[in-house]
Amino acid sequence: MNRLPLTVIGGYLGAGKTTLINRLLAEDHGQRVLVMVNDFGAINIDAALIESQSDDMVELSNGCVCCTMGADLFMAVGDVLDRTPRPDHLVIEASGIADPARIAQVAMAEPDLSYGGVVTVVDAQNYDALASDIQIGAQLRGQVDVADLVLISKADAGQVPAALGVPEAQVLDLATLDVTAPLILGDALGSGPKAVAEVHPAYVSWNTREDRVLSRAQLDALIRNRPAKALRIKGFVASERGMTELHCVGPSHSLKPVPVSENTQTQLVGIGLKGHITREDFQNWWASV
Repeated sequence: MNRLPLTVIGGYLGAGKTTLINRLLAEDHGQRVLVMVNDFGAINIDAALIESQSDDMVELSNGCVCCTMGADLFMAVGDVLDRTPRPDHLVIEASGIADPARIAQVAMAEPDLSYGGVVTVVDAQNYDALASDIQIGAQLRGQVDVADLVLISKADAGQVPAALGVPEAQVLDLATLDVTAPLILGDALGSGPKAVAEVHPAYVSWNTREDRVLSRAQLDALIRNRPAKALRIKGFVASERGMTELHCVGPSHSLKPVPVSENTQTQLVGIGLKGHITREDFQNWWASV
């Protein structure tokens, strides 16, 4: 049996990994792709594409599958290899604070896998500032250093972050790509994982899931008064506006209505640096409205 190619998609918090994965799942590439993610709730798949859905897996009408990774990566990969029919390509989304090269090592340890490459997504608007940050800069630069391909998101025309420091041939702008599938699901992007990046700083994570429906004023107050030291807040909020997808990265935020959703619960995740913010800070913020 042919070895299953594994491609890892990495990038820091809020870089645009989920947007890339949604594009990859929706494109007409003719392959059975299985995408493994840490945060299943953040994948907002077009309802028209969904064939069936369970708590931890979505099967699409084009043969693609999206599922959660689980705590044990090797067990999750084993389940993928046992599927019938076996996928044509396995894509793993690394969490925003993970080293994608470390995950890609699985392809070298599992005989039924082959190395497809590491793709790192970079937020063009914020990368230079974050890469120079004394606490998290090394981690961001490490995610780029181990990439076989760097995809720029949120870029103005021709904008490439000055701090990238990788060959121009390795960098492509997501906005100018008509399709991403041939790029990511084609021939291997590299011969094997590069040196593992530096150990990242300690992070604090918080999450909540509840049925409360927020008023418009409460939602506005939450966004306006969010903890200043929160690096990332994302998820879905049940409000008078309907289900709303919320993304906050540093001082920036976005709200997007969710047109069709079986989920009617608020589900939020917050991430920050340990020593700068606590779970209690997140919880007190959430309880303040």
